Amino acid sequence: MTHHHEEEKNYDYIYYLVGLISGLFVGVVIDAGFIWIPILGIFGLLFTAFFIKLLVQGRERA
Repeated sequence: MTHHHEEEKNYDYIYYLVGLISGLFVGVVIDAGFIWIPILGIFGLLFTAFFIKLLVQGRERA
């Protein structure tokens, strides 16, 4: 009897990357000053963490 242990891959980094790039992009597009680019990048990361915690976790095996 053999047991196959499958490793679960964690792809959360893709969500964080998309959130960071989206936040930076919005900072560039609004053109309100260079200080808003990193601020909105951080906001994108925070929103991504909120999104993952609320909507993504627990739905891997839906």
